This record gives sequence, C-alpha cells and structure tokens, in this order.
Amino acid sequence: MTTTSYPPPSRNADILTQIIAALMGGFILFLVALLAWTLGYQLVYAGRIFPGVSVAGVDLSGMTPADASVTLNQRLNFPYQGQILMRDGERVWAASPAELGMVFDASASARSAYELGRSGGLFSAFGDQLDSRRRGATSEAVIIFDQHIAYAYLQRLALEIDQPAVEANLAIQGTEVVAQPGQLGRFLNVDAGLIALSSQLQTFRDGEVNLIVDEIQPKLLDVSSQADAARQILSAPLTLNLPGATEADPGPWTFDVQTLANMLLVRQKDDGNGINLEVALDTGALNEILLGVAEQVDRPAENARFIFNDDTRQLEVLRSSIVGRTVDIESSRAFINQNILTGAHLIDLQITTEEPAVLATATAAELGITELVHAETSYFYGSSPERKQNIATAADAFDGVMIAPGETFAMGSVMGDISLDNGYAEALIIYGGRTIKGVGGGVCQVSTTLFRNAFFAGFPIEERNSHAYRVYYYEQNVSGSKDSNLVGLDATVYFPLVDFKFTNDTPYWLLMETYVYENSLEWKFYSTSDGRTVDWTTTGTQNVVDAPAPLFVENDELAKNEIKQVDWSADGADVSISRTVYQNGAFFFEDIFNTHYEPWQAVCEYGPDTNNPEKRAKDEGICQ
Repeated sequence: MTTTSYPPPSRNADILTQIIAALMGGFILFLVALLAWTLGYQLVYAGRIFPGVSVAGVDLSGMTPADASVTLNQRLNFPYQGQILMRDGERVWAASPAELGMVFDASASARSAYELGRSGGLFSAFGDQLDSRRRGATSEAVIIFDQHIAYAYLQRLALEIDQPAVEANLAIQGTEVVAQPGQLGRFLNVDAGLIALSSQLQTFRDGEVNLIVDEIQPKLLDVSSQADAARQILSAPLTLNLPGATEADPGPWTFDVQTLANMLLVRQKDDGNGINLEVALDTGALNEILLGVAEQVDRPAENARFIFNDDTRQLEVLRSSIVGRTVDIESSRAFINQNILTGAHLIDLQITTEEPAVLATATAAELGITELVHAETSYFYGSSPERKQNIATAADAFDGVMIAPGETFAMGSVMGDISLDNGYAEALIIYGGRTIKGVGGGVCQVSTTLFRNAFFAGFPIEERNSHAYRVYYYEQNVSGSKDSNLVGLDATVYFPLVDFKFTNDTPYWLLMETYVYENSLEWKFYSTSDGRTVDWTTTGTQNVVDAPAPLFVENDELAKNEIKQVDWSADGADVSISRTVYQNGAFFFEDIFNTHYEPWQAVCEYGPDTNNPEKRAKDEGICQ
C-alpha cells in the first residue's frame, strides 16, 4: 500500500491573501464613497451651476443656466465696449470686437459652465467639482467669430497699408543727374491677421494685434553709386587723344558736357547676381563719334617712295615710308566707357598699326630694282592750262610708287579724291553722254599713259576701260599729229566705279616714275628685266560710223549772235588689238583688247535771238 503525504498550508500565503482581500475591499469602499459624493453633489446642485464656476470673470455659482445667461448678457459687454488695437509699426487702428465680427453667445456659455463637473467620467467630474469648489474654475466664453466681417475690416486696413514696390530710377535731365531711390513694397497679410485676431478675441479681453505685413523687395532699391558715376562722367568735357601724335596729326577731339549728357545711357543689366543699373555712353552715339575721328586718323601703310639714279644705279628717297594706323572702334569704345567711369576725361584712342613693306632704308639690290625696264610717253598738244594742271597733279600721285612682286596694282588705290582741294582744276570731261566741264578733266591722260606702259612692258592687264568716243589727245604722236596706230590704246578711269589695274607678275619690285613736260607725260618702270618682249597688231578702225550732224542749242547765258562750241564730233569705230608676250624668246601669254567707240556729235551753243546759228558756226569754222 503506497501512502502520499502533502505539506501543510503556508502561513505566509494566508497573510498575502488577507492583504489583497483588504485592499480590494478598501478600493470598492472608495469607489462607492466617490460615486456617492459625486451623485450627491450633483443632486444638491441639480439644475444649478456648481460653486466656483465663472465665465470671463463673472461668478455663476449656484445659478441655473437661464439665470446665468441673463447675468452674462448683463455683465459681459466686451463685444461692444472692448477694444482691440491693430498695429503696423507706429500706426495703430482701434476697433470693438463687435466691429471685428465677434458675437458673444451667453446661452451657450451658460450651458458650458453648467456642464463643468458633470461630464468627462466619474474621476473627471469629481476633479472638476473639487477644483471649482476649492480654487474656482473658469469655463470658456463661447463666442461666434464672423470671419467675413473681420476680413472686410482687414481689407479696409490693407488699402491704407499696401503700397507697391517702386524701382529706383536714374534720369538725365539736361546735364543734371536725377536719382530716385527705390521703395519696398508692403502688403498686409490678411489671412495671418485673421488668425491673430481670432486668438485675441478668444481671450475676451482688450488687447493688441501686431499685423503681419509682407515686404516685397524691388529689383533696384539703391542707385546712388550709379548716380555718382553719372555725375562723374558729366563733371567735365571728354577729350580723345591720339597716342604719339605729332603736330601734323589731327586731334585732340573734345566733346562738351551737353554732348556727353546726350550720349549718356542708363539701362538695366543682369550681372548674374540680379538686375543692376548700368551707366555708360551709348554704343551707337560713341560709334558715330569714333567713326568721325577714324576718318581723320585712319591711313594705310605707305611704302617709301624712291627715284632710281641712272648713274649710281641706287635708290634715292623721294618720300619716307608711313606707318599705317586704324582706330580700333570696338576697343576704343570699351576703353572709353571703362576709363570714364573711373573719373578720366582725357582718354587715348586705341590704335592698331601696320608697318609698311618698304622702308626708306631699303636698297635697290634688296628690292631687285636694277634698270629701266620700259618707258612710254603720251602727248597732249592743245590742252588747256587747267587740263595740264590736272595731268601734272594726277601724275605726281604715282611718282616713286612701288609695286610688290605678284601685286595687282589699281590706280584708284593711289589717286585719292579728285577735288579742287587736292589741286585739281575744272576742265572738260565726258559725263552723261556729253563732254562737259568738270573737276579733274585730263586724268585719263595719266591712266592712258600707264596702260600703254604696262601693255608694252608685257604685264598682264586686269582691268581696262576705253572712252566712250575717240579723243584727239590720245591719238597724238610726238609731233602732235594723229597716229592711227594709237587708236584703241586709251584707258579711262572714274573712281571708284571704273579703274585701271595690272599685275606685276615678276619676282622683283617695280618702281614707277612720272615726268610731266609742256605737252607730254613720260612714265618709267624700273625693275629687273626678266627677258620680256611684246609683239602687237591692230586692225585699225573698222565699222566706222560717221558722226551725227552738229547739234545747236540755245544758251541764255550767251549774247545775241554769240556762238560757242562745247563738244566735238568723232566718228564711231571698232578696233581690235592683239598682244603676244615672249620671255627670253619663248611664248609667255597673249591677249586681245577690243574697243568700241560711239559716234559723237558736235554741239554748239548760241545766244537768244541769234540769226542763223548754223551759218555763223560755219563761217567761224566750228561745229563742222
């Protein structure tokens, strides 16, 4: 038989069970007591507000909700007599809460006070009852906030507060600089104002609301530095200087303050850090000034001019070389604008230079000029003093001129302006289908002589234009008589439209010398012969067309029975000249020069009331 034994119950376990039972019983008794107190307290104050409860400082202890509502309406006049201050810096606006859309709900506030101590559970209700009795409790006033009214009020304030951002401005009035500083934009933040106003009204007390005003920064707020720069520019005239100028050079050029003011430009510019204001002289106006200056300053590089001494076979300097110079418009413009902002008013032009190819120190051997390679002479018997003057003036322009190896030479590159100021006189010229008096008549004697020299020296002719009709001067021989072999060997020029050009296709420099005598022009070429010889043939005049009958025209400036021939007749014709150039006896090249001359009409003028001008002209031997 097996026997199982158990240990006797522990005395400590009995004690723990007794403690737990006692605690549970005490807690139950506490809950019963708390419930009894709470229910009893509510029973005592049934239908009435608990003691110590107030709304906005008004004690509602023991009042029914209805009485409390009446009392609150009587005692609380804050919506109408309260004052809310709204501030923007030093500016203040005052309004009653009612003006701002506040309405006090006394009935709802009384009901809220009545519920204090009766809601939120047993412990919460007991706590509220105990706090209100011992220390007093405040129930929030119930208000109605009409934001539409408040919004409208704040919008009215915005009309007084808001101001747009104003950009700073800089203007030139005459020679005065007028600067206006920028202004910050200010805009009332109505939404933020509504939030702040609602919070203040909830306190049910007078108070102050700091309005929220947003600021807008203009692109340009301060232009004082630019104004100072503009005033500095206009503080004195601007003088442009040619660096290294001699007494013979143009300049300096001075522009007064009013001219600078007219050129001064104020414009906005994005410098990468935002919009800024730039003060500078206007590019277009400055370009115009610089172009005018450049017309006086610019000059091409000119080689030294020489004559060849036939005895010593050396070069003698006729005129020193000239360094070419050009006004760098773009660099000068930038340099002026850069320096004038620093206070400079005497500013150097920016010049680029070009060295001539032939200096006065050059020798005949260096240039390959060793001998006379060809010379031609043309004649102009019967020319007027004015025509002779023009021939001498034009020929002098080419005396001592050097032509580089391989260079195509154009007469227009040397001639310059044919004007009275440059030494030319009025003489007969061909213009508009008539022979009339004009500046430079006789220049074609020079172009014709050069053409013949290049032709017979065997150089390639790049451009040659004949006269419209046969001119007697270009067909004269040494005795002044007509030479039919010279027909078709003339060349006319009318710069810049009509030019004469030929190429120095030798490896040597070519020196030209011109000599004008009483009735002739001699043109010499000095270089080194490469063995060229020229054969040529002419067809002579072909397809000859008789000149029209003379034309008689009345001229009010002539006296009665006065006759004057102003144009001379010439038969029309075609001429073809062939040239073959040999080098050291071998064929080199050939070309043909075809010329067409129009028949030309003689013209006689006569005074008013002249009797039978045709007969008078015949009797005088003119216009035949």
